[in-house]
Amino acid sequence: MSFLRPAPRLRPARPEDVPALVGIIAEWAAGTDWLPRATTPEADREAMARLLARAEVTCLCGWRGMLGFIAREGEEVQALYLARSAQGRGHGARLMATAQAASPRLFLWVFPADWRARAFYARQGFREIGRGDGAGNDQGLPEIRLEWRKEG
Repeated sequence: MSFLRPAPRLRPARPEDVPALVGIIAEWAAGTDWLPRATTPEADREAMARLLARAEVTCLCGWRGMLGFIAREGEEVQALYLARSAQGRGHGARLMATAQAASPRLFLWVFPADWRARAFYARQGFREIGRGDGAGNDQGLPEIRLEWRKEG
């Protein structure tokens, strides 16, 4: 017997989502060998709560829980993360499409070492417009500035 699972749904993030959102980022960070561990779990929860208070955060929820999220402040994409089990299934593109539908142009920062994210953003139409030395991020790592513009 097979069961049909409902399609993942988009919804605004809520304060009670903070642990799941932080967990997705922690899972991603643990999978890198280049990202310094610069914060504590408590600091991560506090930072996520502040992000929820100031940004539009959209979650993608599946039948077994949180799959990923995107956070946007105006034209700036502050975060886009997926659970490892949700990667490679079009969920990131679906989340990015919500931001692209809401703004004629978007900006974001990405770490040069994050080749998967860089390839994803290139597929979504982002292009490099600058570089940073890491002074503007918590990790102190160099970063690449990307821009997307709606065609037409």
